[in-house]
Amino acid sequence: MTRVSADQVGVSVRDPQKADDLAALGVRVRQGDFSDPASLSHAFEGATQILLVSSNARAHGGDPLAQHAAVIDAARTVGAGRIVYTSQMAASPTSAFGPALDHAATEKMLAESGLAWTALRNGFYASSALDMMEKAFKTGVMPTPVDGKIAWAAHADLGEAAAIILASEGQYDGPTPPLTGPQALDFGDLAAIASEVLGRSIRHETFPDDELAAKLGVPAGAAKFMLGMYLASRAGEFAPADPTLEGLLERAPMTMRELMAQNLP
Repeated sequence: MTRVSADQVGVSVRDPQKADDLAALGVRVRQGDFSDPASLSHAFEGATQILLVSSNARAHGGDPLAQHAAVIDAARTVGAGRIVYTSQMAASPTSAFGPALDHAATEKMLAESGLAWTALRNGFYASSALDMMEKAFKTGVMPTPVDGKIAWAAHADLGEAAAIILASEGQYDGPTPPLTGPQALDFGDLAAIASEVLGRSIRHETFPDDELAAKLGVPAGAAKFMLGMYLASRAGEFAPADPTLEGLLERAPMTMRELMAQNLP
């Protein structure tokens, strides 16, 4: 479905050549980099709304909040009226999940920006579950710390919801309700679904929190980041399955079973 014509859309990318397919459709493509604030005003020129896709700079030792602040400043400079930000359902200054702290801080900056804003409180990305289970699909064993239920959501569904909200200016002011899939599932549930889809056993095993780095063969810093997700899931931060996404899409969101059926060999 076409919600706005391509010539009404612009994208800001670090390497414009990687967006040649969008340019071919008539989308305006300009170079812009969160870490180069001077580039953003040109990239955003003429924009009435800006979709701010959250930075993952912290994973590489950077400062996502400084980058988000640069986007907000550039939006004001070009006279944009609204920022739509890809937040997360667990966004809170007290979350056990590190990125949720950055999302909460960014929402605070948006609230203080003087601009209209919408925070897309996205459910945990379903593709993350598939990434975390990649070895298990081969070995038949999914080892994790004790986890909790997560209302996973597919990227494609969340992207469509973002487009709907951008095309419906004023539909949501501030944070949306959680934009989630229809079910909250833990890794035991996912292992059972994968077993059915693959036709072979995938077993979920748990281990103590302090063994995460050794069990998964990751550095201590990565283990601390990953453990935050498990702690937050135990606390129910990702658990509420909300009907808002289905209402926006006017159809059922993709389930984890459907996603696995499409992506597993």
